[in-house]
Amino acid sequence: MQINSFLGSALAAYQAGQRRIDDAGAAIATSAVPAVSNSLALTDLGEQMLELRGGQYDAMAAVRMIRSADEVLGTLIDTQA
Repeated sequence: MQINSFLGSALAAYQAGQRRIDDAGAAIATSAVPAVSNSLALTDLGEQMLELRGGQYDAMAAVRMIRSADEVLGTLIDTQA
C-alpha cells in the first residue's frame, strides 16, 4: 500500500470518527432532559453516549494510523538520504 493512500484512508477514518462524535454530541445537546419515568429517553441518551465514546475510539485509532504512516515515511526518507 502506498503511503499516500494509507494516509488518505487514515484521514477518512479520522473524519468519520469526528463526524460520529459531532452527531452524537448534537443529539445529546438537543435532547430535552428526560423525566425519570421516561426510560425510553434515557435509553436514547445512553445510546448517544456510547456513540460518542465509539467516535472517540475511531478517531484515536485513525491518529495511530497517521502516526505509523509518519514514522514509516520518516524511516524511508532516512534510508534514502
